[in-house]
Amino acid sequence: MADANLTPATSAGELLRLVRTGQATTRKALQNLSGLSRSTLTSRLDALQSAGWLTESGQEDSTGGRPARQLRFNNRHGVLLTASIDTMHAEVAVTDLGGQRLARRAGAMRVADGPEPVLDRVLGWFRGLLADCGHRLDEVRGVGLSVPGPVDHLLGRPVQPPIMPGWDGFDIPGYVGARVPAPVLVDNDANVMALGAQRAGFADSPAFVLVKVSTGIGAGLIVGGEVYRGIDGGAGDIGHIRLPGSSAARCMCGSTGCLAAVASGGALAARLTELGQPTASGSGVRKRVLDGESDAVRLTRVAGRQVGEVLATLICVVNPGVLVIAGDLAEPHFVAGVRETLYQRALPRATQRLRIEISEPAEGVAIAGACAMVVESVFAPAEVDRRLAVLSSVTTSR
Repeated sequence: MADANLTPATSAGELLRLVRTGQATTRKALQNLSGLSRSTLTSRLDALQSAGWLTESGQEDSTGGRPARQLRFNNRHGVLLTASIDTMHAEVAVTDLGGQRLARRAGAMRVADGPEPVLDRVLGWFRGLLADCGHRLDEVRGVGLSVPGPVDHLLGRPVQPPIMPGWDGFDIPGYVGARVPAPVLVDNDANVMALGAQRAGFADSPAFVLVKVSTGIGAGLIVGGEVYRGIDGGAGDIGHIRLPGSSAARCMCGSTGCLAAVASGGALAARLTELGQPTASGSGVRKRVLDGESDAVRLTRVAGRQVGEVLATLICVVNPGVLVIAGDLAEPHFVAGVRETLYQRALPRATQRLRIEISEPAEGVAIAGACAMVVESVFAPAEVDRRLAVLSSVTTSR
């Protein structure tokens, strides 16, 4: 049986975390960090290897003596199922435990069709992709989903999502978990994208903000290296902050004057349509901007300034090292507008070390974030120690 008195710094789960995150990849490095005796360390590493979570192979560069063998998290121990569900589109993927894509599918999907039709279609795509890459359902170690609305992350249920009719309170983990025998984690798309972007490119920035501007507007916040969600998943919902001078604009949430009602991709598409340039969505706005159409460029830059007004306050509160702009309007004209207002309104101290970046395509970042969300939960030290205790008790009872 596992020792219930193990300290977090020396448990098998913590040792696996150190290897998985690259902080220690040899037995000697782990021994130095943990202070464990060689025999105790060996016992815990053996348990991790027996569970299939740790491998040891190859050699490490050495300045003298016998080179040490490298410890690695076993990315091939199973697969993950991940999905990024947006308002009109979805991407799903099968990945290994390191986030390497093994199979992918993307296509049109209306989140407004409701939870069961959307999730049934996602599950169908999952089954097809598993078959395509030669993996079975019992090899799935976790499922990660992102949706375009606030989510109570502990329950995996959307909370009053303005652009997801029929989803409020729906038990996504229960519905998916009844069909896939693995842990199911769900979060807001901006949170998942923030996690993916920060882990992949800005891991040295523990205070990080990603703003997604598409049909709606939302922000994902990384504070102390972890996603900050608030009490029930509402943190970062900046699209529904009232913008002075915009009281006539009606938002999808039912209020008026919200930032999303004037500066989102959906709002700009409606404005262009009123100007005689039919545009269905934020992606249509982006295409017109990339084509150099003057009205689209002008409106996009103004929207950037409006988002910058709200971000000036957010940046002063969070004081991040990196701000990433993502979504349909993540392009230079919009970002120029954000910069213009942000640097005028925010305190110089809050912006002097701030990097502002444009994200890679949203789906790729969301899939990466969904992988990180699942792995960091399923292989959290406490969870690893719990599962090792179960494995040990099963072995002992035989």
